[in-house]
Amino acid sequence: MALLLSDLANALGADVQGDATLTVDRPAEPLAATDRDLALAVSYRYLDALGQTKARTALVWADCDWQSFGLQAAILVERPRLAMAKLTQAFDKVERQSGVSANGEIASSATIGDGCWIGSFSTIGVDVAIGANSQINSHVSIAEGARIGAGCILHPGVRIGRNVVIGDNVILHPNVVIGADGFSFVTEGPSNEERAFATLGKTPLDPPEDAIRHRIHSLGSVVIGDDVEIGANSTVDAGTIRPTQLGRGTKIDNLVQVGHNVIVGEDCVLCAQTAIAGSSVIGDRTVLGGKSGVKDNITIGSDVVLGGAAIALSNVSNGRFMMGYPAFDMPEHRKQQKGLKALPDLLRELRER
Repeated sequence: MALLLSDLANALGADVQGDATLTVDRPAEPLAATDRDLALAVSYRYLDALGQTKARTALVWADCDWQSFGLQAAILVERPRLAMAKLTQAFDKVERQSGVSANGEIASSATIGDGCWIGSFSTIGVDVAIGANSQINSHVSIAEGARIGAGCILHPGVRIGRNVVIGDNVILHPNVVIGADGFSFVTEGPSNEERAFATLGKTPLDPPEDAIRHRIHSLGSVVIGDDVEIGANSTVDAGTIRPTQLGRGTKIDNLVQVGHNVIVGEDCVLCAQTAIAGSSVIGDRTVLGGKSGVKDNITIGSDVVLGGAAIALSNVSNGRFMMGYPAFDMPEHRKQQKGLKALPDLLRELRER
């Protein structure tokens, strides 16, 4: 896919210097780039590689002396990762299809908007509504009463439960499951976990009289705002009575679990293997690092960063950076880690006295 360098610079909102009439076929790492590629060298780390590239053009950091590398032109950027977002968008122009595959199955009561595509072996249930220009790829199932907005992309293997509501321009990657029943069960009498928390582990747990788990059904479904993206194999469970909610613009990585009744605010980021237990609330613009966890029935405020593998066991107020298990403010966490590191030397000194 050949792009004129001047057009590419305009798409990035960046300055181009040198011969802006050159065309490039693709972005590439400097050492792998040919004379038809745009070498990606957006920081000083690429100095050596840029000196060995065969590319005529490059994407470089703002004050780079690009001519010293023998390049004929360069696009200079202030914020490399933002430039990468716009660059990859420019080169990733996928042709959208429309129509229905011969193997697609659509209920007669379903409403499909103009310009939609229904892929092979996908099933669209009773009273489903899909907005214009949405792409429902192969082996997707959408259960009765669901609402899918305009311009959405559902990749192969996605499962949408009954009465789920999804906004516009939502992207669901392969094997995402939205609206499965929440993990919610109850015993006739106090369960082992209820007795354990009540006594804080001070009393041994004898077998309960009745350990049968009675299933609590999920009637609340899921509501997802516009411009949400959910990574492969992630799951968002249906609420018990009210819906589980994901706010506009939130981005979810692969292998993330969002439990029943959870409310996630706008523009949040949930990284891989994060788990949010039922009925918790996550504020706007909050970031949950990889393998982090949130206990049930607590509130995490807005503009919070929960670092990788941190576990929040109690409410977290707005604007805090938390680390560790249990999660503490970052300065306190670092103090504890330094204390633990110094502990062997301290014990040795005490023994030697």
